[in-house]
Amino acid sequence: MTLRRLLGLAGAVGRRGCCDKRPLPPDFVEALRAVVGAPNVSTAAAAREQHGRDESMHRCAPPDAVVWPQDVAQVQELAALCYRCDVPMVPFGTGTGLEGGVGAVQGGVCFDLSRMDRISELHAEDFTVAVEPGVTRKALNSYLRTSGLWFPVDPGADASLCGMAATRASGTNAVRYGTMKSNVLNLRVVLPDGRLLHTAGPGRHFRKSAAGYDLTSLFVGSEGTLGFLTRATLRLHPLPEAVVAAVSAFPSVRAAVDCTVSVLQAAVPVARIEFLDEVMADACSRYSGLRLSAAATLFLELHGSQHSLAEQVRQIEELARLHGGSGFAWAQEQEERSRLWAARHNAWYAALALRPGCKGYSTDVCVPISRLPDIVVETKRDLEESGLTGPLVGHVGDGNFHCLLIFDPEDPDETRRVKDFTDRLGRRALALDGTCTGEHGVGLGKRALLREEVGEEGLATMRHIKAALDPKNLMNPGKVL
Repeated sequence: MTLRRLLGLAGAVGRRGCCDKRPLPPDFVEALRAVVGAPNVSTAAAAREQHGRDESMHRCAPPDAVVWPQDVAQVQELAALCYRCDVPMVPFGTGTGLEGGVGAVQGGVCFDLSRMDRISELHAEDFTVAVEPGVTRKALNSYLRTSGLWFPVDPGADASLCGMAATRASGTNAVRYGTMKSNVLNLRVVLPDGRLLHTAGPGRHFRKSAAGYDLTSLFVGSEGTLGFLTRATLRLHPLPEAVVAAVSAFPSVRAAVDCTVSVLQAAVPVARIEFLDEVMADACSRYSGLRLSAAATLFLELHGSQHSLAEQVRQIEELARLHGGSGFAWAQEQEERSRLWAARHNAWYAALALRPGCKGYSTDVCVPISRLPDIVVETKRDLEESGLTGPLVGHVGDGNFHCLLIFDPEDPDETRRVKDFTDRLGRRALALDGTCTGEHGVGLGKRALLREEVGEEGLATMRHIKAALDPKNLMNPGKVL
């Protein structure tokens, strides 16, 4: 493909309206049924609406049809059919995204990949395993429970692992174990026209390589806009010998975040260090019955040997006291630790309980650790001045935090204030050399902020890549770009 042709296609991708609907060709649904069987195709309104929304505030955009392929060959055949007929394609995992990534804004076909749920190629000595898109993180860890290994990336929801790769997901354990970016070793991708790509070569599961472009990283975080992730080879980790968790209250938001920075600067190898502001701590206390103080709070977890944990506990307690931390309660038993982290993972429902009958929107940003105290304090001030309910919770060990905005979507003024606030928050992070999204992705909601973050040349380069792999702009159109 010539450079002129590539640039022309990139321009065409950019010019296409994000909500241009295209009716399905005659007899197209019958052609889908011929590939996967009638029971695995639906045009029912309920199925279409279920697959046209995620957990975000973005309006439902249902596809024209939903298909449930059973294997990669069917995905290839379906993709080739859609490609020949110029029908948009939208991948769907569990629908737990937070930026409208599964909405079929141009109609077309939703590929629900949940029935492709095989786990294969477990190489315990190499710490790797391969999973299909229907495998969730909880299902994988249940499968691994007798192997002495686990997959630690934990975004909270029991998301599809291939979906987590598609959105470059993160979570509570990322401060020690990294995000999906560092835990995906290979991907089997069905390209928009049905061709099959193994990003690191068929069956390969090495830890590092200097062979050519890093195609795996290209597709991690692509949000379904470049192809279908039909298998991911993942890096596993040994289960720790001992685990201990703790919770501590602080006199202010800045004190809690400053303590986080001190813990990281002291090189204490924390596995998790999570922040809740006083609104979120109080909401979680009431929702989960933890009896937390209505104060800025840190949840921590340490992994290691019994001997190493004793020293780490001592270090953390000393650092917490220096920043006014109090009420330290350590939990080593599995039941108590599970109860503690269940409260953290239920933060979304605890926030919704603050205003029964209202809806929620979770937005996130990420900044360099040194700028974290400033942005959290400024965000709290902005929330108060805006008159919004927005408890803060975050993976502060990575400089990443979330604002859970609870609002009445039937109130146009409040909805506008939520939108304005999230834009300000994203731009505040950019001004501090951060990113507009640490783990939720761009989807529909942060396309303008992406332009500001990477600049015109960065966005143009992304468009060129999109045009080279998806010249008809059929893969999840309207998202990211």
